[in-house]
Amino acid sequence: MDPTGLDLPPLVAAFIFGLLGGAHCIGMCGGIMSALTFAVPPSMRSPIRLSGLLLSYNLGRIASYMVAGALVAGLGTIVALTPETRLALQVLAAVMLILMALYIANWWKGLLRIEALGRRLWKHLEPLGRRLMPVVQVPQAVALGAIWGWLPCGLVYSMLAWSLAIAEPWRGAALMGAFGLGTLPALVATGLAARQLNTLIRHPATRSLAALSIIVFALWQLWTLLPVSAAH
Repeated sequence: MDPTGLDLPPLVAAFIFGLLGGAHCIGMCGGIMSALTFAVPPSMRSPIRLSGLLLSYNLGRIASYMVAGALVAGLGTIVALTPETRLALQVLAAVMLILMALYIANWWKGLLRIEALGRRLWKHLEPLGRRLMPVVQVPQAVALGAIWGWLPCGLVYSMLAWSLAIAEPWRGAALMGAFGLGTLPALVATGLAARQLNTLIRHPATRSLAALSIIVFALWQLWTLLPVSAAH
């Protein structure tokens, strides 16, 4: 563990997962980013202003991820009262990462069923977001992004399972923050219509490579748990 009390490798891994999951983010949220961009009055669409609004949206979104990570990790402190339950949460987190990888590569869409769990909450939040549009000020963009962060997403839920296994609110928030930062390049590029990056991220080979990388990491996580399992 590093001197700050945060494990650097998990934060780096979370950032990479967000980066590699950009293909899914574009499919899930790319339309939202484009809609938010076009909702800005034409007279206010200067590159600098648009960039500021796009970053503000994502700042609010990442803040919501961190809040969710802290809440879920806080729940983990209650659930993981014994070594056995903590081990079970760690195994769950690794399995969720594998499911996320299959989702990213379009090999299996089972996570869509998990996304359905968050749709009830989203039905109450979506009208609040609509009231903030059209966005012309940075505070509006941050607020809308904070609401957008609760959009049902299997990728986010997979990372929240990891936060649950961490069972420390501060570390759970940091993990989700690192993940959110990893998703930033793809979504900002979508909002700014960076076609070359979007094409690269959407390419089947890129998605497959991202999925395989996540699966390898998840299997390594499970492998490190084997001695713990044997000890109990």
